[in-house]
Amino acid sequence: MDDARMPGDGSSGAPVIVVVDVANVMGSRPDGWWKDCAAAATKLLALMPGLVSRTVRAPDAENVVVEQVVAVVEGAAKAITAPAGVVVVRAPKDGDSAIVSAAQRYGDAGARVLVVTADRGLRARLADGVVVAGPDWLNSILGR
Repeated sequence: MDDARMPGDGSSGAPVIVVVDVANVMGSRPDGWWKDCAAAATKLLALMPGLVSRTVRAPDAENVVVEQVVAVVEGAAKAITAPAGVVVVRAPKDGDSAIVSAAQRYGDAGARVLVVTADRGLRARLADGVVVAGPDWLNSILGR
């Protein structure tokens, strides 16, 4: 299995904004997250600040530096408190539309965007140039 983590050898890469479909990533592991979505989202987001400024291998095999993590939450998970270093977007309706909107907004501002989701319908709605990774990519990096 190819590890997405890069060694701390000073290697660098292109800056990237990582937009996370939190519900999709939580749903990728049957660990009881459905019993308390807010607690599961809090636990997942607590791992994310360590990604900022970290060099990782993107799914396209390019080294990237995580400039910012944007976590999109919906439903009961909207009640969580954002950990320092993570931007939380509370989806007003559905999470997919909020993810597409966030990716578009950052992309329009000139940022390279990497969206973490396994949702095929959501992937199809993303603009050309957005890099997509599945939950296993992020779970590997986070060590979960």
